[in-house]
Amino acid sequence: MNDEPRTRPRGRTRERTRTSPSAGSRVPGALARLAVVLRTPAGAQQPLFAQAPKRWQRATPFVVVGIFVVTLLPVTIAVLSNDYGAGGGWAGALGVAQTVPLLLAVTRPLQAWVVVLAADTVAAVLLIGADKVAGHSWPWPPMTIVGYLVLMACLGLRESVRTLVGVWLVTGVVGTVLGFSQPAGVMNTTALLFVLSGVVLVLTGALRGLGDAQQRVAEQESISEAERSRRTLLEERARIARELHDVVAHHMSVITVQADSAPYRVPGMSEPVREEFAAIAASARESLGEMRRLLTVLRGDGAGGAEGADGERAPQPGIDRLQQLVEATVRAGQPVELSLAAGAAGAAPPAVDLSAYRIVQEALANVVRHAPGAPTRVSVTVDEDEVLVLVVNGPARDAVVELESSGTGHGLVGMRERVRLTGGTLDTGPLPDGGFRVAARLPLNDPTEDLS
Repeated sequence: MNDEPRTRPRGRTRERTRTSPSAGSRVPGALARLAVVLRTPAGAQQPLFAQAPKRWQRATPFVVVGIFVVTLLPVTIAVLSNDYGAGGGWAGALGVAQTVPLLLAVTRPLQAWVVVLAADTVAAVLLIGADKVAGHSWPWPPMTIVGYLVLMACLGLRESVRTLVGVWLVTGVVGTVLGFSQPAGVMNTTALLFVLSGVVLVLTGALRGLGDAQQRVAEQESISEAERSRRTLLEERARIARELHDVVAHHMSVITVQADSAPYRVPGMSEPVREEFAAIAASARESLGEMRRLLTVLRGDGAGGAEGADGERAPQPGIDRLQQLVEATVRAGQPVELSLAAGAAGAAPPAVDLSAYRIVQEALANVVRHAPGAPTRVSVTVDEDEVLVLVVNGPARDAVVELESSGTGHGLVGMRERVRLTGGTLDTGPLPDGGFRVAARLPLNDPTEDLS
């Protein structure tokens, strides 16, 4: 019942970590956070790292690409004009066309790749007739290769595997086609760019694929958790329905017996009245048969099954059985005190009586499970309108015990369903000293009867 057991030793460990951090312990944490950001995929129209939790992380792609653009732009112009002998105007235009579109790669890398590849191809064609091209790299100069690899990294973190394979193949095809017009005396860099771009695409694409896989796993876990919660709720409702079957069947049996015996208990009854009582008895017996079939469905097998063959035949417990439940819990090693108001055992109707017992049973099972050894107080009081069930436990101790009968295993879910069934209220929550409290108010009269 206490969902947050004490964690003093762990708290002291965390305090030591905060007071004496080292540089070596900070670096792995920063690298791990960076790896998470790299693996987190961005949406179709979102910039890279758009899902990062901090603003500086979201701004990192713009800063990095901006640094490359500011660095590569003057270097490209200078290399094309000075080393390759391209005209100043052409060198400036090509430098801008090859570097500035990299800024677009943060948000739309595929469009940026089309622009940059076209500019690089035009530059390679123009450099065929340059005066100083001999002895230099061609068709991809060094600054072109650097910019292209930056673009490949942005593509790998955003696009699908099919797109990345297509980009890589197009890069190789363009370089191969340009190779048929290779000037004399140049160093062909087609294979170099093809290999390097493939490596970058594989690494960044793998990061993206890992992020996608982790996102799908997280989505499946969320779906599984929702399904588990729904299944738990349905199982608890089915269990409550099975238990209430006994309560309702008892009343229907009483009606049947009274209707059948009425002509013998009340002599001189007229024939129409006898027929009315016979119809009542027949309807009650038919209702009992329908309830038995319903119970078979709830139990889950056509023959009644082993699930309810033994335990379901026993009378359903109530407030009068709380003393035995507490004694069994104490024998298991859990200190429990019971305060039961005089007359409470027979004051509640069957549904409320059963719900009160089950709520105490679940509360004690949660104490054993989450706060073993904690002193626990159980109080049940009854007034004219309602039954008040109160279970309070202190903080957990070091002892570990196991209760033989641990309720349905559905904890607070089962309590809420039983309280909702009777039209009552449930209040649960931790206490300031580390304990936990469960308070249930169960009305003695069904609120739906007051509306009829």
